[in-house]
Amino acid sequence: MTSRPKALPKLPEIVLSFWIIKIAATTLGETGGDTLSMSFQLGYAFSSCIFLALFVVFVTAQIRASRFHPWLYWGTIVATTLVGTTMADFADRSLGIGYAGGASLLFVLVVAVLAAWRLAAGSISVDGITSVKNESFYWATILAANTLGTALGDLVSDGFNFGFSGGALVFAALILLIALIYKFTAASRAILFWAAFILTRPLGATLGDLLTKPVAHGGFNLSRPDSSCLIALFMAGCILALPQRASAHPGQNA
Repeated sequence: MTSRPKALPKLPEIVLSFWIIKIAATTLGETGGDTLSMSFQLGYAFSSCIFLALFVVFVTAQIRASRFHPWLYWGTIVATTLVGTTMADFADRSLGIGYAGGASLLFVLVVAVLAAWRLAAGSISVDGITSVKNESFYWATILAANTLGTALGDLVSDGFNFGFSGGALVFAALILLIALIYKFTAASRAILFWAAFILTRPLGATLGDLLTKPVAHGGFNLSRPDSSCLIALFMAGCILALPQRASAHPGQNA
């Protein structure tokens, strides 16, 4: 009797190139989301519906794939950042929840998804994910995390009046702190990963706003569509040039 072939990991190895491309993807999510909702005046709700449909297409293809495909994986990540941008803006602005309220609500959502994942699978580690159940939780967490990250970026840059450059520095410093904790302590690698993952989103959001917001509001007043195209080209170049291989290690319990 022949044994079934072992499932292959479909997520990338977490190395420096991962974080570089992730920050580019989050920046693209901010400028791309704002392009549709603001520049093209489709509104937050309608734009969210469009990007959510795009996310469903990408995540379905990603989960059904038999192995790691860099372009498919990062396309799915970009889809989560796009829909995260417009959904967070819809909650904060259209529903009138405000930056603090939106960030708090979304933080609870992220914790709830991670808790459900831990209860269902025994771990929230991203190393060596091969099952449909774990990958589904993974993408649900990413969608919630990227939406939370957008709200956090707006809260710090606008709500706390740090401005876009100041907000970017705050989040860059927090990511550096997590890197130091990772290097010098035995803190849970899974928790540190998700903390860094969440914080790269507001870093990208503030960088995107810094590029496209009016000079009077602290930005460079660049075109949103043009900025999105340039960031997409940069991201594509990184995918082609930087090492991209699947994680090959079994998960570590958190």
